[in-house]
This record gives sequence, structure tokens and C-alpha cells, in this order.
Amino acid sequence: MLNGTVQLAAIQRLRNLTILELSYNNLTVNVSGDSSFPSQVSTLRLASCKLRVIPNLKNQSELSCLDLSDNQISGEIPNWVWEIGNGGLEYLNLSHNLLSSLQRPYSISDLNLMTVLDLHSNQLQGNIPHPPPKAVLVDYSNNSFTSSIPDDVGNFVSFTIFFSLSNNSITGVIPESLCNATNLSVLDLSKNKLSGKIPTCLIKMSEILGVLNLRGNSLSSTLSVTFPGNCGLHTLDLNGNQLGGTVPKSLAKCRNLEVLDLGNNKIRDTFPWWLENVSSLRVLVLRSNSFYGNISCRENGDSWPKLQIVDLASNNLGGRVPQKCITSWKAMISDEDEAQSNFKDVHFEFLKLSNMYYQDVVTVTSKGREMELVKILSIFTSIDFSRNKFDGPIPEEIGRLKLLHGLNLSQNALTGPIPSAIGNLQQLESLDLSMNHLSDQIPIQLANLTFLSVLNLSHNNLEGNIPVSTQLQSFSPTSFEGNEGLCGPPLNVCRTNSSKALPSAPGSTDEIDWFFILMEIGFVVGFGSVVAPLMFSRKVNKWYNNLINRFINCRFCV
Repeated sequence: MLNGTVQLAAIQRLRNLTILELSYNNLTVNVSGDSSFPSQVSTLRLASCKLRVIPNLKNQSELSCLDLSDNQISGEIPNWVWEIGNGGLEYLNLSHNLLSSLQRPYSISDLNLMTVLDLHSNQLQGNIPHPPPKAVLVDYSNNSFTSSIPDDVGNFVSFTIFFSLSNNSITGVIPESLCNATNLSVLDLSKNKLSGKIPTCLIKMSEILGVLNLRGNSLSSTLSVTFPGNCGLHTLDLNGNQLGGTVPKSLAKCRNLEVLDLGNNKIRDTFPWWLENVSSLRVLVLRSNSFYGNISCRENGDSWPKLQIVDLASNNLGGRVPQKCITSWKAMISDEDEAQSNFKDVHFEFLKLSNMYYQDVVTVTSKGREMELVKILSIFTSIDFSRNKFDGPIPEEIGRLKLLHGLNLSQNALTGPIPSAIGNLQQLESLDLSMNHLSDQIPIQLANLTFLSVLNLSHNNLEGNIPVSTQLQSFSPTSFEGNEGLCGPPLNVCRTNSSKALPSAPGSTDEIDWFFILMEIGFVVGFGSVVAPLMFSRKVNKWYNNLINRFINCRFCV
């Protein structure tokens, strides 16, 4: 890694320089004043070079590739930027700066040669600019755009493979013209204020779409759509909208689906067991809907062998915790060495030759709080069945999920003891079994869970001593409260059934019975007057010992 300051005046002497790449070192590039780069430079990459302004590039007639990302450039994007290289700029990356606006007038839509326009993670406001008509990648995400999506936007993205407007404040509806983007592999409109229906033609586009992310909007209507027979979706994320109806059975045609997130909607349906044929599924999130009934899996036990995150929390699902399903989730059963050998994250490659990929993100509830997994690593696994109506015992088979990191079965109607097999889950970091009807003692095997940082067994019917271990005693008393029969650290008092007040006898009062008190005082005084001399008088001790010896000799003499 290079260090120090680069003076632009020194670079100007390099008359034959065509490519300059200084990105991601520890360099400061000094570009103050009207200084410029050699006119024949065609590629200029100055990412993470502590730039505070856009260099003067007005006279760079040969420049076709410009990367100024990951700097500290603020203010507006000057309109002369779009004229660099006499309008021949093909690649422009200004992402991860502090840019706030685009100087008007600008003519981005006239850049017929531009293939990549990356403005994400700035502070850009106002209207969404029309993309370059032949751009392959357009990324306006993580800004502050507030307008609606232009109705004719589809006329400018016919060559686009990646199009993202996520995490802005965009309003209005999804224009149907987007369906004209016949090469689109990734469409991310998540975390905006979009309303209305999902265009039917957008679902039909799943023949070519690999990623459709519409999470965190206000989209309504039902999910009564039909996915095509050759559906190619890798990720379908509709979390956090107002979608109702049922899960379309045609979704089972999406045989490459890895991430399905329908959480936080208004879907009312039974558990979608018919998705079992989608063997590629890794993430299934159905939380906070109105799913009901039992969970069933096929008899041969090969449902979702790659499943690593399943979140069914806050529904009306009931019956027994499905042991057949659990034993088919092979990705949670593999040993640690095998998991490390298959270590990767869940993502979608949309330009394999250029090594460009879409990074899947999922929100999970772990360790008592929501967290966003920016990378869904293959070694992270979790199960959340909380706030449902599951009953019966916790199946022993759950102890086979050796790679499980989080298990939440709280707020159900589970009964019986905590399976000792849970002690086999050596990777477990969070365990929540609270607010059930679990009984018996806490198994000593839980002391083996050395990675456990969150434990909640409160409000059950557990009893006996809490197993003594450094691990279990490190948790607060709230982890065990609401179990009247539990005692021992970190609880202070053993709350067993014997500590409960016995019913009062008929006619009893709260008055003091002096008769029994006087009897006890008399016994203590009499006992003390006899025993004390025996204990403290040598003469009496000697006489007493001789008396005992004569008695023994007489008792056993022939």
C-alpha cells in the first residue's frame, strides 16, 4: 500500500500517460486550482484518495473511464462532467461521496456511450434523472431523491441489466414502462414510499429477472399473480408492504429461488408446503402475516436441504414443531468443518465476466433485536417460530442442528421438558424458550453452550436448581424469572411449591399462643441447667465419666 501525497504537477510531466490508477492506497491526491491531468489519459481511477472536489477534467478529451468513488467530495455535480471526453464517457463512478445535487441543465440521457453510471450513497436530492439510454448498470440508491419514477423510464433502460433506486424517498407508483427493460436482471426499488399495485407485467418479467426487491414500501392489493413456467428468480423480497391474499402456487415454478421474503404483510394462507420442490431455497421469511394451520413436510425428508434461515414468527401457525422438516434442513446439520469448506455468502451474479453481483440482504431478529445481515453467510443459521400457537414437546431432533446460531420458540404453548439434546448445539448464540409451559429441570447440558450470549427461559413451569456453570450464572435473573420452582444463582430465592403459604386451619387467628411459647422457654432453661455443668465442670465431668464406665462394665459383664 502506497502512502503520502501525490502532487498533480508531477503527473502532468508524464506526457504519454494514458492510464492512472491510484485507488485504495493511503494516498492524498492534491488537485487544487486549475491543474489538470495529461490530455491523453483515458482511464482515471482515484477512489479513496481523500479528494474534496472533483478535479478539473474539462479538457480531458480522451477520458472514457472515471472513478472518484469513496472520497469526500461535496456540493453539486457540475454539468460539464457529462461532457467529459467530448461526450464519450463510458464509465462514471461518483458513489460514496457527499454530493447533494446535479447542476442544471444536465444531459445524462444524451450519453449514448455510457455503460455504467454509479451515483449511489450520496445525498442527491430532487428529481430522478433519466438514465443514459445504453447503460448496463444504473445505481441511484442510498440518496435523497423525492420525486416519482418517470413514467417513461422504461424507454431509457432497454439495455440495463442492473437498476437500483433503493433507499430514497421516492413516491408514486411503479410505472409499467419498466417492463420494457427486456435485459433487466436486477430491479431494486426497496425502502421508498411507493404505493399502488405491483404491475402484472413485472411478475412476467421473472423469466429474465434474477432479483426483484420491492421491500419497505406501501404496495397494496393481493398477490394473485402467476409466475411463468421458466421463472428465473433468485431473490423475491416483498417484505414490509400491505400485500394481502395468498401465496401464489405458481411460485413453485421458480426453481432457482434462494431468498423468499414475504414478511410483514397481510397475507392470509396456510403454510406453503408446496414450495418443497424449490430445493435451492436458503432464506424463508414469512413473519408477521396471518399464516395458519400446521406445518407439514414430505415423508422422504428432503425438503429444503439448503435452508439456513427460517422465520415464521408472529403468525397463527399451530400443531407440533415439525420434526420431519427439521431433520431435512441439511445446511443446519452439517458439521463445522464441512460448513467452513462450503463457506460463501448468498448473492446473485448478474455480470459474471465483470465479476459484478447483487448482494442479498435480510433482516432477522437475533439476540432480542432486529439486525440487517448485509451479507447472508452460509454458516449463519437461525430458526424463529416465536409468537405462534405451537404446542406439545420440543422435538429431540432439534439437537441435530449443530450449526444453529439462533433458536427462538418463545410465546407458544410448548410443554414438557427442555430437551437435553439442545446442549449439542455448540454454535448456538441465542436461545429463547420463554412464555411457554415447559416443565421439569433445566438440563445440565445447557452449560456446554459456551457461545451463548442471549438466554431467555422465563415464564415457564421450570423447577429445581439452575445448573451451576460459569455460562448460565452469567445471565441476569430476568432470564429465569416467572418459574416459581427454580432456585440457585443468579436467582436469590428458591421459589418452590413448599414456599407457598398453606391454607389456614378453621378458626385459626393471628394471635400469639403464649402457652406454647412458655413451654419452649421452660424446656430451654431446664435443658441448659442440666447440660451446662456437664460441659464446663471438670469434677462433674469426671464423676459422669466414671458413672458411664460402671454402667458399661455391668451391662456387658459375664
